[in-house]
Amino acid sequence: MTPHPEFPGQQVGDFTITAISDGYLTASLDFLSNIEAAEASRMQRDAGQQEPAAVHINCYVVRRAGRTILIDSGAGGIRQWGGRLKANLLLAGIEPSTIDTILLTHAHPDHVGGLVNAAGDMTFPNAELVAHEREVRFWQDDGNLARASERARGNFAIARQVFDGYRDTLRTFDDGEVLPGITAMSLPGHTDGHTGYLLESSDKGLLVWGDVVHFPHIQIKRPDVSIAFDQDTSQAAATRSRLLDRVSSEGLLIAGMHLGEPGFARIKRARGAYGLFYEAEA
Repeated sequence: MTPHPEFPGQQVGDFTITAISDGYLTASLDFLSNIEAAEASRMQRDAGQQEPAAVHINCYVVRRAGRTILIDSGAGGIRQWGGRLKANLLLAGIEPSTIDTILLTHAHPDHVGGLVNAAGDMTFPNAELVAHEREVRFWQDDGNLARASERARGNFAIARQVFDGYRDTLRTFDDGEVLPGITAMSLPGHTDGHTGYLLESSDKGLLVWGDVVHFPHIQIKRPDVSIAFDQDTSQAAATRSRLLDRVSSEGLLIAGMHLGEPGFARIKRARGAYGLFYEAEA
């Protein structure tokens, strides 16, 4: 079993991981904190990003021992964001009906929008939906909804539609192993139950780190820079710094929902700063 040649992929022990693009969303650089928008734009352009405000959306298909697992589902076209996941899955030879498990990093629209269609029907009818119990509890709490801004209330409606649509197959967890060889890692700050997934097999590992960064060429060099989408910007920055230190010191392969289309990278530290290095296919 090897990664599909048209999509970035990695082999980690007996896990096959394929990055599937859902497309892009646009986020104003003014949403970033601890950095001026002009400086953020300069960093983006210096990194070769022709559209500085564009944020790529990755999803990941994990295959092992006859299982087909999807990590996040992209935006599904909500707010004109993304929407390419289903077509790209088919292009990769993956029928939605063959996906048996969906792991959620969190329930923001650009991660769960692809789970239901416009009528609210399940896009992946045979899949178990797996999410951190704190994440599900947060979005289902009416008190949190009452305190939310008008825009954020739309996020609640989308998350609740998804959890309702998959209510018969929803499984929540606290921490620990969620599937054989896949361990949940709490990465707080972005949302209440924001979760990464560590895949380990044959002494090899890969961390799917969710939304630790939205603008990787900025926030990896400047981990103090958070974004307005973070529920707790200071906690998100602390999580980012801690994780960058770990993955760089361990040389751990990473995958992230807002890395570029290459999908997989390593973080290296030199002269007191972190750098992003995309990984060639395995």
